[in-house]
Amino acid sequence: MFKKENCSQLCFNAFKVFFFAIVFMMFTHAEVSQAQDSSRESATGSISGRVTDARSGEPLIAANVGVEGSSLGASTDADGFYTIQGIPTGTVVLVATYVGYEQQRRINIQVRSAGNRDINFEMQPSAQDLDELVFTVSEPFRTPDESLSSFRRLSPEEIATYPAGNSDIAKVVQSLPGVSGSVTGFRNDVIIRGGAPNENIYFIDGIEIPTINHFSTQGSAGGPVGLLNVSFFDGVELSTSAFGARYGNALSGVLQFNQRTGNDREFRTNFRVGASEAALTAEGPLFKGDANFSNTTFIASIRRSYLQLLFQLIDLPFLPDYWDYQYKINHVIDGRNEVYLTGVGSIDDFRINVPDEANEEQQAILEQIPVIRQRTNTTGIAWRNRLVGGNGFWLTSLSSSWFYNDFSRFRDNVNQDGLFLQNQATEFRNTLRTELRYFAGENTWNTGISLRHNRFENKFLDDNTGISFDDAIGFWSYGIFGQWSRSLFNNRLNVTAGIRADGNSFTDTGNEIYRTLSPRAGINYRIDEAGQWRATASAGRYFKKPPLNLLGFRENGVLVNRDADYIRSDHLTLGFEYFPRSSTKFGVEGFVKWYDNYPVSVAEGVSLANLGGGFEVLGNEDVLFTGKGRTYGTEFLFQQKFERNFYAILAYTLFWSEFTGTDTSLYLPSAWDSRHLLSFTGGYRLGDSWEFSARSRFIGRTPFAPVDEERTIAIYPAFAFDYGGLATERLGVFTSTDIRIDRKWNFSSWSLDVYLEVQNILGQDTPSTPSFLLRDNENGEPVLRQVEEVGGSAILPTIGIIIDF
Repeated sequence: MFKKENCSQLCFNAFKVFFFAIVFMMFTHAEVSQAQDSSRESATGSISGRVTDARSGEPLIAANVGVEGSSLGASTDADGFYTIQGIPTGTVVLVATYVGYEQQRRINIQVRSAGNRDINFEMQPSAQDLDELVFTVSEPFRTPDESLSSFRRLSPEEIATYPAGNSDIAKVVQSLPGVSGSVTGFRNDVIIRGGAPNENIYFIDGIEIPTINHFSTQGSAGGPVGLLNVSFFDGVELSTSAFGARYGNALSGVLQFNQRTGNDREFRTNFRVGASEAALTAEGPLFKGDANFSNTTFIASIRRSYLQLLFQLIDLPFLPDYWDYQYKINHVIDGRNEVYLTGVGSIDDFRINVPDEANEEQQAILEQIPVIRQRTNTTGIAWRNRLVGGNGFWLTSLSSSWFYNDFSRFRDNVNQDGLFLQNQATEFRNTLRTELRYFAGENTWNTGISLRHNRFENKFLDDNTGISFDDAIGFWSYGIFGQWSRSLFNNRLNVTAGIRADGNSFTDTGNEIYRTLSPRAGINYRIDEAGQWRATASAGRYFKKPPLNLLGFRENGVLVNRDADYIRSDHLTLGFEYFPRSSTKFGVEGFVKWYDNYPVSVAEGVSLANLGGGFEVLGNEDVLFTGKGRTYGTEFLFQQKFERNFYAILAYTLFWSEFTGTDTSLYLPSAWDSRHLLSFTGGYRLGDSWEFSARSRFIGRTPFAPVDEERTIAIYPAFAFDYGGLATERLGVFTSTDIRIDRKWNFSSWSLDVYLEVQNILGQDTPSTPSFLLRDNENGEPVLRQVEEVGGSAILPTIGIIIDF
């Protein structure tokens, strides 16, 4: 819906202004450079952290942590804590060793004069003889016991310096194989292996959150910009198949955000100005007194957009305005117990702006854009209890989330008159989870339950269909799971198997939990003795409950979708991996997914798997749960983690994505069936002051549904589509290249990073669906007229500043 072509010349002029500004700042502010030069020899930083047993969480006393290639290092104290001081600023590799445990390397550790995060090690007991030579992969390539394949881990450094990512995790994961975003529009969807955007779930420290985007599509997940602050993350984990049994309600992907705890020794502050917002993050100890450290810490942030000011300046017809906040308070009760309180929320307003002289493209947006007000909040408290003897732990959490969406469309957007569509809905979820992880020799057992109360309220009006209601539903949903993992043949073979069942008190068959039994299993086999060649395989069945607004939809006062089934997806994967070095990986993985019980629109005859990628509300209609689907393909990956001053990710995916509509024997290409995904992301660090990175993407021709002009004339400014056109209509290919240049300064008590990002630096055209305006012809009859596109695509430069002190 929203295009950038109409401001390309203005953006090009802005690029020149920004370019000269950065050159001026770098080379004429002599006092800054001289200040750095004069203190270069003394520019050092310190790194602290803890070393613990990966299974029990117990501190490892007298473990050694050192800077690779130097004599700098330290040993851990009785709490497993270490500090290495006097490290020259720049990038280092940390190595942790402890008798009876596998050596662990942490690469790409950025040392600054201020603002360094704690580097914690969770060490695995060694099953090898001391004189046996075994290849050990780098920590970022390790897979958890329950997800032995289709698993990726991103470090904070990879996220923070991702070119044109604006520290937005939804954009960063698009560099990984099998993951893409929306080709057209002002969107931020995560599409995994040809599945719909709403097939993913998101967790922060084990607390599920309903969305990771501002202005999120209700019933789906995507939006124009992310709402999570990456300054919080100790790492991000993505599973694209082979989910652990602890995760329910996912069909394509699980994103787990692992937050770090605040610094327990001193107060620290981070200030960041990026492409669309400014962020302030603070952390430190609470109730520390005169002690060396505190058992209670906090980390909190607030972000404010200024995108609406930029859009108003360049006279765009819409103004996205948002706030978000995030926090975590952690308290260590004793050596076996700790609790944490965490939360995240957003305030979003999507308003109309009338340009002084609107061209046809702007006029089309002005007439057709929705007015959106959203509020989100998730708050959770969790208690982690290590078992006596250190052979496991309990994790119990209680969380509450709500999502408010006021989505309105007017026949006269300028005056907000002639309301013809309104979705004023609120989703409430209160969730209790508890799980036990128990270690018995080489066996790991994981079991748990979840219980959730769901409430959905909606004041709904659709003048074009004559449907309106103002009502609410409430019901319980629950799940139970168990999983077993084990290493066999002296760690040569890792295996896992699990099962899960889910139910609810709302749908007709919701309590028949045998319908949702979802077994899963996976293996990871070390082909050679050293472990450089590995084979992986997984199989699993997964279920997802339909979205709340679909379950709460009424027609003539009747809940027409109460006969809902859980959507089902069966996965098979087979892959091979080669590690020429501990920090380098080559991988190939084939996958197949079969879908059943997918909702199909009664009115349109199309699978809802094709929807949810626009500014709309997904699920406000009567559906049949008879749809089928299939996606299949092969992924190729080369990944070099940041070592020896450079990193690279080259990923290619060849895939097919097809779903049925009302006719379950006819498979049509889905709206995500672009067939080809190719991406390269790489960077080079020059000394401790400069870093250069780039990203290039290619997405094949994506199907789209053409406008049904006859039906649209009757309901304009709403649109009707001919979904049969998915079989024949495709957009052009998408290509884009982005760059980023970082310049870093380190001073005695603070550090500065100034960066220049340029999106689409080659000015490559972005494919877009045709735009239309409804106007009278020479006979006074209403007709749809296609809007002529303005040539060219925008080059979008931004300057960012990061300050740590």
